[in-house]
Amino acid sequence: MATTVVIVDDHSGFRRMARRMLEDAGFEVVGEAGDGETALSVVALLGPQVVLLDVHLPGLDGFMVAERLADSGSGAVVILTSSRSAADFGARLERTPAIGFIAKVELSGPAVVRLMGAAC
Repeated sequence: MATTVVIVDDHSGFRRMARRMLEDAGFEVVGEAGDGETALSVVALLGPQVVLLDVHLPGLDGFMVAERLADSGSGAVVILTSSRSAADFGARLERTPAIGFIAKVELSGPAVVRLMGAAC
């Protein structure tokens, strides 16, 4: 059975590209969201195993969404993404309940699998 994913990003073009890339790598993308509040609802409704979550979102940012997902006990593995580098987020990345960070230019199915493996 394929690992289920919800993609959260305010840019529909990135969501399309990420969906295609992840599905080609064997993941099952079960949903998408364009902002933090919708992400919380979609994850609660669909119960994905992984949430690919942009840091910069309208309303609640990705860090806040990751915290709320952890507090809710959703069980989803959260991976943060951004067009900026990890170094730009400093201590916020160290304190997040997300399992890791992937720069958008480095996103791939194998990169997601590596982070998931490192979290186990």
